[in-house]
This record gives sequence, C-alpha cells and structure tokens, in this order.
Amino acid sequence: MLSRPMSSKRAVLTAAPRTEFGTRTTRRLRRDGKIPGVVYSGGEDATSFQVESREARVILGEGHALFDLQIEGSKAVPVVIKEQQHHPVRGDLQHIDLQEVKLDEAIQADVVIELEGGDDAPGVKQGGVLEHVTREITVEALPTEIPDNLTLDVSEMEINDVLSLADLVVPDGVTLVADDPSEVTLVTLSPPRVEEEPEPEVETDPELVGEEGEGAEEGAEGAEGEAPEEGGESSEEE
Repeated sequence: MLSRPMSSKRAVLTAAPRTEFGTRTTRRLRRDGKIPGVVYSGGEDATSFQVESREARVILGEGHALFDLQIEGSKAVPVVIKEQQHHPVRGDLQHIDLQEVKLDEAIQADVVIELEGGDDAPGVKQGGVLEHVTREITVEALPTEIPDNLTLDVSEMEINDVLSLADLVVPDGVTLVADDPSEVTLVTLSPPRVEEEPEPEVETDPELVGEEGEGAEEGAEGAEGEAPEEGGESSEEE
C-alpha cells in the first residue's frame, strides 16, 4: 500500500465575497462561469463566497484533502471540503460547502482509494473480473496529516480473492473510521463471466402452418356438422 502525502505547500482557492442572493442571481452567476459557495467556521456565522468554476474544478480535480481559501479582503484560512452539489444530468459543479479547520485539531475526512497493479494480478490475467467496491474511506487525523489519496496494491490478487479495509495500511498519525474494518470490502476478483449462448430459433414453414390451420378448421366444421344429426336422431327416438 502506498499513499500520496499531502503537499507541504497547500493549494490556494481564490474567491470573492458574495452579497447578492436568490435564484435569478445564482443562475446569472453560473452563466458567468462562477459558482456559489459557503465556508463554515466553528460557531461563527457561515461566510458566502463566489469562485471561478474553472479554479474550483482544478482544486477538486487534484484531490486536495486540505487547501487554503482566500476570500478577497480576508486572510487565507485552511479548509476541507464539507459538501459538493452537482447538476443531476450534466454533472457540473453547482455549489460547494467548505469547513474551516484548525491545524492542531484532528478532523475526519474522506480519502479516495486508488488501485495499483490491476493488470498484473494473476486473477486478472486468467480472465477474472476486478471490481473496485469501495472508492472512498473516512479517516481521522490532523488536517496536515490527511493524505490526498491512498493507493492499494492489487497485483497479487488471485481469482476469488477479497481485500477489505483491514488490509489497507495507512500512514502514521492516520486512523481509519470504521466499526469493523474487516467487514468493509474494498476490492474483489471474481471468476470469468461466462455468457450463455442464445438458443437457435426454430424456423417454421409458412405452408405447413397454413395446412395445419386448414386441417384444424375442417375438423371443426365436421364436428359442427355432426352435432345436429345426433340431436335429430335422439329426438326421433323419443
């Protein structure tokens, strides 16, 4: 297991204060290439801001667990992502909530798990299916100790192998947040999937179908013609 440590120099997200609110204002903001956001700071009131959508995508895309928020007119503060809201169809970032943190107090954060060596796994070479079941886990540590991601080596996995959270080794100072790590499945390697061949369709001869239909009709007509005769004989006997 390898981990990418947090950079000693934090990334900075530059933003501007947001003083206008409302649905129309928010829509206009997004049309202009910006997104609204809120940063929470302990018991203090939340601060609203607006940020260039492109800059926010860069910060989030690089997977920074901790970065600085610099709102125009205020000093930069260390923050972590609290929540992201995306468009349900396009997937565009619509809103971002941040949480200001103290560097000397432990916090909980979600960290992405990346797999390494999947193509080299014996089970994969035999046609097995590698499935990444859990892609994020929650850890607890000082803000500066939270890794940007954790990498799990799966190069030794055989068919039917399962790796759980208990198999993940985290850096010193980082604690996994889970009641029973062995019950949290991270990766599975299943046997090759066998596709069932469709059964061949039985071709029917239209002429035979027609003949069978005519025969059935003739039989029905004959049965209908015989019924009255039996009825007539019965009434004459009576």
